[in-house]
Amino acid sequence: MNKGTTYKKVKVHFQPDNVGIVVERGASLLQAAIDAGVHITASCGGVGVCGTCKVLIEKGDVESSRSEKLSPEEWKQGIRQACQSRVLTDLLVSIPVESRLETVVVSREIERATKMATGGAGPAEAIATGWRFKPPLNKCYIELPPPTLVDNISDLSRLLRGLKKQCSLNYAGVDPDVVRKLPRVLRSKKYRVTATTLVKAVKTKADKRKPTIINLEPGNTGQKHFSLAFDIGTTTVCGQLLDLNRGKAIAEAMAYNRQIGYGADVITRIAFCQGPGGLKKLQQAVVVTINQIIDELLAQSQTEAKDIGHLTIAGNTTMTHILLGINPKYIRLAPYTPAASFFPPVMAHSLGLNVAKHVHLFPFPSVASYVGGDIISGVVAAGIHQRKKLTLYMDIGTNGEIVIGNSDWMVTAACSAGPAFEGGGIKHGMIATAGAIEDFDISLPDLNPEVHTIGGAKPKGICGSGLLNIIARLLESKVISQNGKFNTDLATNRIRKGSDGYEYVLSRAGETQTDKDIVITEVDIDNLIRAKAAMYAGCRTLTESVGIACADLEQVIIAGAFGSHIDIEKSITIGLLPDIPRDRFIFVGNGSLTGSRLVSFSIDLLDDARKVAMMMTNLELSESPDFMHHYVAALFLPHTHADEFPNVSKRLAGLADIKTKGGLTV
Repeated sequence: MNKGTTYKKVKVHFQPDNVGIVVERGASLLQAAIDAGVHITASCGGVGVCGTCKVLIEKGDVESSRSEKLSPEEWKQGIRQACQSRVLTDLLVSIPVESRLETVVVSREIERATKMATGGAGPAEAIATGWRFKPPLNKCYIELPPPTLVDNISDLSRLLRGLKKQCSLNYAGVDPDVVRKLPRVLRSKKYRVTATTLVKAVKTKADKRKPTIINLEPGNTGQKHFSLAFDIGTTTVCGQLLDLNRGKAIAEAMAYNRQIGYGADVITRIAFCQGPGGLKKLQQAVVVTINQIIDELLAQSQTEAKDIGHLTIAGNTTMTHILLGINPKYIRLAPYTPAASFFPPVMAHSLGLNVAKHVHLFPFPSVASYVGGDIISGVVAAGIHQRKKLTLYMDIGTNGEIVIGNSDWMVTAACSAGPAFEGGGIKHGMIATAGAIEDFDISLPDLNPEVHTIGGAKPKGICGSGLLNIIARLLESKVISQNGKFNTDLATNRIRKGSDGYEYVLSRAGETQTDKDIVITEVDIDNLIRAKAAMYAGCRTLTESVGIACADLEQVIIAGAFGSHIDIEKSITIGLLPDIPRDRFIFVGNGSLTGSRLVSFSIDLLDDARKVAMMMTNLELSESPDFMHHYVAALFLPHTHADEFPNVSKRLAGLADIKTKGGLTV
């Protein structure tokens, strides 16, 4: 554009979303997509090193530098990295299938969550019991006598007197906003009003509860009594609308966390927060996501926002800090210190959430930088703190969290497993969306694959659970050895030498959405071995620290989105989970969301959240020599020490060998 030109705005249109946005000339193409609500995978947070945000420039010009992430053929075709491209003119941009975040997985997760809640998707008996249905948020309808010359006490005294007589509320604090509107509200319905009170968590049962009047409405609004529960995940945000009169969730929705455009993991996002305006951008991104879910929940249930009175959120320590606008910088720097572990309730409206001004938001407490409120919530939901049964609780992901204990004690740790469980760091890895290979089998002796994808679509990549299943079957079929290397003597053209070493072809180009071969490489296998080794080493380090063996575990609870889709037998086969009786394993789905819902129903469990956080002892694995010892030992399939996986080792030893190219056995 010529110097001196006054035209500064340009239009960008994204396909296949059919969404357009007007931006400043020179704006980042990735930021334009984020602002337009178009989801593009950007694992590295836009610094240009991951190559996942590839787009096709159909029309128009961008300023973009060549990158090793783009082949010469891709550059000629007009493929560019969105994060490295600046908009110069009006654009028509197409997002290739491998760069899209599609919503089929969101609806699939909601479907699965519903099944888990009703017992239709496997065992889910690990749930908190013995709690009273007594929500921290309450509504009380009272009819007050109008003032007279004989009885002319203040409006506030009249209200408090009525609450004591009619609702047995002997003491209540009052929010200042309630006092300000008190004269008007009392008289609008002839002194017939509904008071909303909120009880906050207490440290011990000896502490006196002091409910606070947070809202006052004219007339009887007791039938409109709702709360919101959220799980703020790094990848997805899940929410439920709760009817506090009936004690049940009446609507559920889920959406990708819009922070994804700024990085796939918490470390990348913490780093982004340190740039100019970074924290504000990420805070606004998650608020937009939550508001989107609130709108959907209200539409599903035909409820009005003004009838929501409370909100609970459970998230990891970083997600909680960012939502509350707290700089998470020191979470990732030794000695790994969060700004806070216990957060006071905040006014949800002050964060930008589309709820009434009186609504308080309760954030779950955390334990450490990498053991957050989502784990506290899950442990409370599972009722681990209520039982003597020795339990291992695992939330498997990029930052895997582990808890071991029972009602007497708990020890916890976080394992930096890396992104392999989410499809990251894998040549054709992807998040679990439509077209991701999630299951795999192999025919013998020809070694031809059979792949199954999410949604039944043509394959376009491999998600984390698919990667796990593929490696387990390749190991069982002796296509790979226990060190993760391919048996190159086998009589098949599926194993070949590629740019990253030896690889196995899962799907030929003509069978895929990307028109490229989809392969799994030895580098991919090594990445998963490292990820599973970190998780298993974390378990062994914790068990050893309290003087027990894995065989002593009476119950293993698997939580989280990834955990909900793994195959227990195959997970044990590769050495991710301990080789103990299979009937000790329990899936609980999204434990974080379950806990968030339950504390909305019970003051007892609200207190338990604080209690659980205070009773947990955190073990910093990065400083533990025992962890490194166990990690190195676990860099084998399933493990260097066969006696730790006796059943798997016996089964693998008994499997038949496959014919080699020369007709011999190996």
